[in-house]
Amino acid sequence: MELNQSFGELMDRVEILRGRTDISELSGGLTNRNLKVSTPEGTYVVRISSNQSSLLSIDRDSEYENSKLAAEVGIGAQVFDYLPGGGVLVIGFLPGTPLDSSGVANNLQRIAESCRILHSAKPFVRDFNMFQVQANYLKIVNEKKFRKPDGYDDYLHYLDVIAKAFAQTEQTLVPCNNDLLPANFIDAGEKIWLIDYEYSGNNDPCFELGNIWSEAHLEIDALHELVTAYYGEARPDKFARAWLYSVLANYGWTLWGAIQSSISQIDFDFWSWAMIKYETAQRELGSEFFKEQISKL
Repeated sequence: MELNQSFGELMDRVEILRGRTDISELSGGLTNRNLKVSTPEGTYVVRISSNQSSLLSIDRDSEYENSKLAAEVGIGAQVFDYLPGGGVLVIGFLPGTPLDSSGVANNLQRIAESCRILHSAKPFVRDFNMFQVQANYLKIVNEKKFRKPDGYDDYLHYLDVIAKAFAQTEQTLVPCNNDLLPANFIDAGEKIWLIDYEYSGNNDPCFELGNIWSEAHLEIDALHELVTAYYGEARPDKFARAWLYSVLANYGWTLWGAIQSSISQIDFDFWSWAMIKYETAQRELGSEFFKEQISKL
């Protein structure tokens, strides 16, 4: 009853939800609330976002458009409605099992295939560049005087090292999800669906692969396997690029967590989450392995 009272007015604005018979909250959302809504005609997921999404580099209009493009190639859920300015996106409910870290580790070949399908979609409506996202997060944290990990700025010069190394090799941009946490993979048996397109944008596929590996906290051999599965052969240069992107991602997402710890009303320890990212980046930036991967580009 509480969910009906809280979100009933919003859902009344969506025609297909007016005959709803059951509402339950889905777990896992860290930037929005996800509701499973049943009607006589079908079952839907209603994503309700906060009005502070822009601080996290989320563009809800882009999420809507890119979700439709992902659905077109059969790798994302069907999109049924969107309320611009209302923070409401209605998509189809995908029956299946969300993966965890071990599920990702055991399905790298299938995940690579799902990524190739997404990456074959029509170009998304905007680009996603973690160098730019990280810089924007840092500007927000500094301007608003949000809490920032001690010594964070001491590692900024390594981003120039990565950027210069990347600039020496060809970069292909494809439609990417850019936020494939284990729970954003839905295993339906015949395929693994990719959900949640709030950070979606055209990007280097190596960012996608490196971020998947990092978010699942897998061993280094798993990244070799994922890259090889995606490209169809061993590619030391692409492995290096994917690994370096994972380092950049950890460093950038650290500030995402710092911002969330200052603004979010969700009951979650964003600061501890951010520090895990930061400590990982600290270990990797400037390490001997870092230097080895830079030399492979």
